[in-house]
Amino acid sequence: QVQLVESGGGLVQAGGSLRLSCAASGRTLFSTYAMGWFRQAPGKEREFVAAIRWSDGSTYYGDSVKGRFTISRDAAKNTVYLQMNSLKPEDTAIYYCALDRAVKRTWSYSIRDEYDYWGQGTQVTVSS
Repeated sequence: QVQLVESGGGLVQAGGSLRLSCAASGRTLFSTYAMGWFRQAPGKEREFVAAIRWSDGSTYYGDSVKGRFTISRDAAKNTVYLQMNSLKPEDTAIYYCALDRAVKRTWSYSIRDEYDYWGQGTQVTVSS
């Protein structure tokens, strides 16, 4: 089993920045895997934010965060980061870290059902 532990959430003013971290532990010895971030605001569906392939570091972003957020990873630490800049009130949500243990050649990175493990979520609140 894989455990994902998130940190870095909090309250920030619009225009500010936060950096989220997600550390994976347990069984991470998969031939191909990736990690990603989703978010969910009250009353809304879970939305894809960003993802990264562990093998080569390829990154993918949702349209709503492209140019403002950056996903990265530290392979030695099995940790993924989400640098969130120019935050807007509409970024307010619970942010979830996720791991896909078997990434296909054509990867549906924005589909939540593709992911096998999920973190507990961390609250990000952006005030105006």
